[in-house]
Amino acid sequence: MTDEMTDEMTDERVLAVPDLALVVLVGATGSGKSTFAARHFKPTEVISSDVCRGLVSDDENDQGASADAFELLHFIAGKRLAAGRLTVVDATNVQSDSRKQLIALARQYDVLPVAIVLDVPEGVCAERNAARPDRAALPRHVIQRHRRELQRSLRHLEREGFRTVHVLRGVAEVEAATVTRERRYNDLRHLSGPFDIIGDVHGCRGELESLLGDLGYELRRDEEGRAVGAAHPQGRTAVFVGDLVDRGPDSPGVLRLVMGMVADGSALCVPGNHENKLGRYLAGTTVKLAHGLPETIEQLEREDARDPDFRARVAAFIRSLVSHYVLDGGALVVAHAGLLEKYHGRQSGRVRSFALYGETTGETDAFGLPVRYPWAEDYRGRAAVVYGHTPVPRATWLNNTICLDTGCVFGGALTALRWPERELVSTPAEKVWYEPVKPLVSEAPGGADGRPLDLNDVVGRRVVETRELGRVAVKEENAAAALEVMSRFAVDPSLLAYLPPTMAPCPTSSRDGYLEHPAEAFAAYRADGVRQVVCQEKHMGSRAVALVCRDAGVARERFGATTAEVRGVLHTRTGRPFFADPALTDRVLGRLAEAVDGAGLWAELDTDWLLVDAELMPWSLKAEGLLRGQYAAVGAASRAVFPGVLDALEAAAGRGLEVTELLARQRERAADAEAFTEAYRRYCWRVGDPPEYRAGQSTGHLAGRPAGGPAGGALDAPAPGVDGREGLGGIRLAPFQLLAGQGRNLALLPHDDQLALIDRLVAAEADLLAAAGDVHAGGAAAGAEVGDARGVTAPGRGHGLLASTRRLYVDTEDEASVAAGIQWWLDLTAAGGEGMVVKPVRAGARTAGGKLVQPGLKCRGPEYLRLVYGPEYARPENLERLRERHLPHKRSLALREYALGLEGLERLAGAEPLWRVHEAVFAVLALESEPVDPRL
Repeated sequence: MTDEMTDEMTDERVLAVPDLALVVLVGATGSGKSTFAARHFKPTEVISSDVCRGLVSDDENDQGASADAFELLHFIAGKRLAAGRLTVVDATNVQSDSRKQLIALARQYDVLPVAIVLDVPEGVCAERNAARPDRAALPRHVIQRHRRELQRSLRHLEREGFRTVHVLRGVAEVEAATVTRERRYNDLRHLSGPFDIIGDVHGCRGELESLLGDLGYELRRDEEGRAVGAAHPQGRTAVFVGDLVDRGPDSPGVLRLVMGMVADGSALCVPGNHENKLGRYLAGTTVKLAHGLPETIEQLEREDARDPDFRARVAAFIRSLVSHYVLDGGALVVAHAGLLEKYHGRQSGRVRSFALYGETTGETDAFGLPVRYPWAEDYRGRAAVVYGHTPVPRATWLNNTICLDTGCVFGGALTALRWPERELVSTPAEKVWYEPVKPLVSEAPGGADGRPLDLNDVVGRRVVETRELGRVAVKEENAAAALEVMSRFAVDPSLLAYLPPTMAPCPTSSRDGYLEHPAEAFAAYRADGVRQVVCQEKHMGSRAVALVCRDAGVARERFGATTAEVRGVLHTRTGRPFFADPALTDRVLGRLAEAVDGAGLWAELDTDWLLVDAELMPWSLKAEGLLRGQYAAVGAASRAVFPGVLDALEAAAGRGLEVTELLARQRERAADAEAFTEAYRRYCWRVGDPPEYRAGQSTGHLAGRPAGGPAGGALDAPAPGVDGREGLGGIRLAPFQLLAGQGRNLALLPHDDQLALIDRLVAAEADLLAAAGDVHAGGAAAGAEVGDARGVTAPGRGHGLLASTRRLYVDTEDEASVAAGIQWWLDLTAAGGEGMVVKPVRAGARTAGGKLVQPGLKCRGPEYLRLVYGPEYARPENLERLRERHLPHKRSLALREYALGLEGLERLAGAEPLWRVHEAVFAVLALESEPVDPRL
């Protein structure tokens, strides 16, 4: 029968190809490989040797360029396979040496090599080459050689290493073929759960039944009362991490139950090293009878009398198990011994070996057991990896991995992880079924000792993916600047969970006498479609972030605090400790924790820690060097110089000299200097005295007196002294946002809800002080009025540590409401206030087009701006010049840092590993080193 007749009789062929594979087309020149590739694969999936030859030599038929062309082909193929992309190699590939390099490439990237052979008659190949101008002169013997090499290769392709070989014989069979993509066995990303992932059972059937009951599964039993299946009424799926057998009292019972659940579709299972060894034994392979296998064999022998087919079903079940599973859209990976990120979803002997056994260092410990490579300490993958294999005393998260083998068979517990809830459920062991070789406490990844950081996580050019703003880039030089600050000055990195973003000022005002005015802030938000905003009093102090835990144990357990009695941290906006004295920090945090407890927020928010954004006052408490070197020096110089200058000019005027204009100008300058001094004086007061000693009563250098003047200014004050019972006299902490708690990003709460929670904290502290007999509790502190939801002011609640924030709500589309907001700001600044921050009531607000709007616009008062722009900034000629402020970069910086801050909080609340949180924290600090006008 001729090839043509055979072609006419050919039925359609369906070629199954894994969705991640290296597909190698094999065939003589002219066999139609390029046409076949174009018909069945995307153009980007196909790498042609002819195209690569043309790229390196400008001539696709230049055989002298073949070496460079194939080097390029292998390079491109490697990049695609590393990225998890199906790759098709379009070349003749009729020689074993060329195929050997491609098989090695597939093994390098742990993908399956698939061969598709196009066995087309010599005459057809010659006819097709003759029809191509660039191939018309191709000698016939080249085609003949290709055909001979192809025929010699056909019988050896699978032995060479190809997992699947498809041979298409004749033109009709080639043209009738279709290619179908097959999902990899380990790719179950389409299954989103919810899942209950169960650790190593090791024959502990009773504990497994108890744990399934605790998880809500309903057991199904046979006529003998044996558990042969289980299902969850809410459709949850159990996932077993392997090591079902050996050491425990009833490995057949565990197998029967798990096999039934898998058959019913209510469970998944990956193999453990103990199943792998049992499977080899059942297949007749000689294995070492140790580590509990003899007990399992004995139990199976007893089972043979009741169920002769049970062994065969067990053997088939073990053969069907897949090394690991990728679940829930790629967010979850389950493997018995864990799995490196580069192996997720891959298929090879190396992947299976790691999933079954992990990796060892080649050393042995004091118990004679191999030392396992701590792969989880270096893990930086996005997917959570859940595993078992190495017994630990308790399950803890480490770099987005968790070991669930809590040593049930050794007298520990059988543990399950609920996903996506990330909740742990455990059932204690009924007894010690098998004496461990070494105590479980010897290996316990996670917790305080298992949150390692790596320099590579923060150095170099970085791109951080954020939920709110997409990709945020960090330049290498900015990352280096952040690392310098962090490595030399920052607090314990395990406690550094957040750095506050910078804030953009409101658009520049054109009103006479004003550089910033609230009308522009309201108009900006109105243009962005934000109607409801809140105006918050801007406290003039130093930005402080407080991580406060219910007690020191929480700080150690949750955050890995290295100091035994620390209950949290109080740091500046650049991550430095706020106080040099740890005892003072602990007193501040202790008072804050008491207020949280008194307000009932630990229970209400279901957390034992809170991250709080606040302002710590007085300004002089932290900015002593700045005040001495810059502000006080200006005030002292002006008071030393201007009196003499004015006296001289007034005397000259008295003698009839024409100095009227000069005298008026110098009087204005003296008044400006005095206003400058008064501007910072109100933000400075002594600490360590009774609370009555507050703003406006400072003397000495901060009052602008010469160095020889009376002492007693804020900078000359003693260290923080005694306020009632805790030594916090004069220190005020004004929280304005709860950032995060256990499992929650609180920063996205509406600001009216936020401020209501803050008011409860302040009130709770006042009640605590009053109950303790503090004589100052309940009195009105200077400037400590708080506003209710309508913006009406009311007396404050005492002289404690915590201060409320006055606020007013404004409708940007209501003229009367806007006017009230402007007047509120005018009154606030006239009374000495710094100004206000205008924020959308709804956090994370966006425009109608989906663009993120500024989270807040600061609107500072005219007198405060003297500290920023200089004593004489408000003169008309200076204001006109200063109105060219170039705000776009500052606005961009504020948005990027805000998005990074929210991203870090999401990761923190989601219990992601510390390096993921620090990625965002470092990026915020890195952006702060971008060049921008510091006065904005």
